[in-house]
Amino acid sequence: MEITADHVRVALLSLIAFVVSISVHEFGHALVADRLGDRIPRLQGRLTLSPAAHIDPIGTILVPLLGSFLPSSFPLLAWGKPVQTNPNNYTRRFSMRTGHMIVAAAGPLMNLLLAVLASVIFLIVGKLGWLSPEFAAALVNYVLALNISLMFFNLLPVPPLDGGTVLAGLLPESLQFILQPLERYGMLLLFVMMYFGIIRLLMRPAGYLTKMWAGALYRMVFV
Repeated sequence: MEITADHVRVALLSLIAFVVSISVHEFGHALVADRLGDRIPRLQGRLTLSPAAHIDPIGTILVPLLGSFLPSSFPLLAWGKPVQTNPNNYTRRFSMRTGHMIVAAAGPLMNLLLAVLASVIFLIVGKLGWLSPEFAAALVNYVLALNISLMFFNLLPVPPLDGGTVLAGLLPESLQFILQPLERYGMLLLFVMMYFGIIRLLMRPAGYLTKMWAGALYRMVFV
């Protein structure tokens, strides 16, 4: 495949958006864990929005860059540096399982909040008449769509994704045994689902939501 200047520009914009989104996601985990009483993320310097604290050189930089130059059908899985937290340190206002679930859900929630923030910027800049088609497309493609996708993907109920922890927090004690094979073979299951296109199928709601969301923004500004 011939790599053009446009390919490089898109790859760099995608990478910057991904780094910011992953940093916000991991900061959400660290912030909520800290608020629940676990000081490990704070002591490890994770209670910050600085990307330097959250990026993994391979998972956050190399893999997304590689994915930008490969066919969209090629399965790749990118990631940030996981936030270390100990549920034993959480406040006793919640059970350890519930606290762990809340911390896990905080990451995808931060991606949703970032999508909302991008929408507010879209509307403000648009109403002021400063919104060029290029900037509008960048906000939709590199912030809104990305963060909605990250939210949906991370909430898939498969360990080690956040959704696996959320599922563990929702299941009654009598059904916790369901998670044992998922925790053991979760990563393998994810790669199998990606290879056979199952992840793409499960992510369709994210695409529909992005389309509806972006359409509403464009109508509020340009119609």
